[in-house]
Amino acid sequence: MRDTDDRKARALTVGNERYAERVDGGGGGPAGSTLPELVAGHARRAPGALAVMDGDTVLTYGELVAAAGALAGRLRRHGVRPGDRVGLLVPRSATTVVATLGLWWAGAVCVPLDAAHPRPRTEAMAADAGISLTVGEAKLLESAGLSGPTLALPVGESAADGRSGPAAASGEAVPDPLAAPDGEAGAFIMFTSGSTGRPKGVAVPHRAVAGLLASPRFVTVTERDRVLFHSPATFDASTFEVWSALANGAAVVVCTVQRPSFEDLARQVERYGVTVAFLTTALFHQLAARRSRVFSVLRSVVVGGEALAGRPAREVLRAFPWLELVNGYGPTETTVFATAHRVLDADCDGPVPIGRPVGGATAHVLDAEGRPVPDGEHGELWIGGGRLAHGYAGRPELTAELFTERPGLGRLYRTGDVVSAGPGGVLSFHGRTDDQVKIRGHRVEPGEIEHALRTLERVDDAAVTVDRTADGEARLVAHVVPSAGPVPRPGVLRERLAALLPEPLVPAELRVVDRLPLTASGKVDRRLLAAAPAARSADGAPPPAPLDPVQRAVAEVWERALGREVSRADADFLALGGHSLLALVVADDLREELGVELALADLLAAPTVAAHAALVQHALLTAHDELRADDPEARHDR
Repeated sequence: MRDTDDRKARALTVGNERYAERVDGGGGGPAGSTLPELVAGHARRAPGALAVMDGDTVLTYGELVAAAGALAGRLRRHGVRPGDRVGLLVPRSATTVVATLGLWWAGAVCVPLDAAHPRPRTEAMAADAGISLTVGEAKLLESAGLSGPTLALPVGESAADGRSGPAAASGEAVPDPLAAPDGEAGAFIMFTSGSTGRPKGVAVPHRAVAGLLASPRFVTVTERDRVLFHSPATFDASTFEVWSALANGAAVVVCTVQRPSFEDLARQVERYGVTVAFLTTALFHQLAARRSRVFSVLRSVVVGGEALAGRPAREVLRAFPWLELVNGYGPTETTVFATAHRVLDADCDGPVPIGRPVGGATAHVLDAEGRPVPDGEHGELWIGGGRLAHGYAGRPELTAELFTERPGLGRLYRTGDVVSAGPGGVLSFHGRTDDQVKIRGHRVEPGEIEHALRTLERVDDAAVTVDRTADGEARLVAHVVPSAGPVPRPGVLRERLAALLPEPLVPAELRVVDRLPLTASGKVDRRLLAAAPAARSADGAPPPAPLDPVQRAVAEVWERALGREVSRADADFLALGGHSLLALVVADDLREELGVELALADLLAAPTVAAHAALVQHALLTAHDELRADDPEARHDR
């Protein structure tokens, strides 16, 4: 076994000089090809090859293309025309893949939507994107209550068996790939946070996606691989998870648990033989700290969303020396990844580089006047080439501001990221020129949160700052100036804010302050604000009662995850700065220390020490009863 591992390590551990040869020179796909054409080509060459695994059900390439073709025909008969923007509201499943491909063959632009997002935000996104129809699962469409036209899809039926599903039943011909959208046609509209309080819909063309993922040179994906699909469809990383596989004849493995724990991810990877996965940087750091067994199965891991720390990267590389670890960088406006770097042990002495341009992108480090800066000096990163988005849906003024023509350089996107170029043009990331921050891989504009806070009753003004945990993870803190009258409780404000914003944009902590300090120029002094304690406490909570033994055990797990003392049974995990990723940490630690398996949804539904302790006690009693049921003597006693 050790000899096999050594051979893996020798085969994969190449210098970045050789890696640069693979990265440089643009994308590797056929000229002019789009994802629908590539998938259809694989279906013609190997119709029986595995395309999608969704639990115990599978779709071959032939079945996938047939099911998507049938849906395309249905959409056309329903009035969908080339260029229409169509919302997609389905749980992560094989149907997500079938529906996206069907929308593209009907000529539509796919606008992924998330049932977990607040309805006002979804409605605003639909308006900006110009959605003419939303297709999806009937129950989700009903609960979303969208005002526009909807069309229910037979979720599960089309994914379960392509031979007996709607494709075969309809008799619809498989679409001619020559009729697929051309490269400049829209593929997706993906929404990101907006500094003015309005999310931005990034319109991504087909040529940008295919340019990155067809025969990629920055990561190994072959017909023998299986790529894990575990991100929300509204997160642009899902583009890599699904279409890096299908553009190259590989298989997509759908994570069947909608909110997977660390253990769920490990089981999925092991059970289905996953070889390639994308992990947000924050998730990678957590799995690295646990030496997760996912790394013992995977061959290639792409990490992105935030700055990659050298220590956990080195620990993973040394523990799993065969692993191909790639640090990917790129705003949604440049289609998932604009640069990438194969991480080696030597890269982990300091900040891990973000690498060189990939897939036909170009990178330019410019000063404030738009002039190139010398290697080694800091400047702002501008991205160009064939990977750029068309711009922002319904926002021509913003498109003109951030996508500009530069003499001799062509059309460029201004990222706002500060970088420097080292030897060989390898880029290193040094921060932002503005207040934008990444929270667990999601772009967050503090201005959007401040705008939402100011709309709340009894809030006069607000500002959001960012602090860092001991592990370097970004954490949002909202500072609220109340209106005259009763002081609002931070917990209540947080609940109201959660009804307006998706989870990554809800601050970990809300502080009530008397005023916002200003700089000499009249702007909010965020540095002083972040250092100041809350001016008032609105909770008026009585002294805590002693915790019982199970509650104390839960509180100790919380304390490690949150990095703060927890002494009350009614302490709220979310109000103390907890979020979905830290809830995964809590679930994993409770499993390791107390031997109980708790679902992430259950932990987040009742996020107090007392409620978590009750879940632990119930799980322990259930396990005890099951053991007694299997014990002949126990049955005899009854």
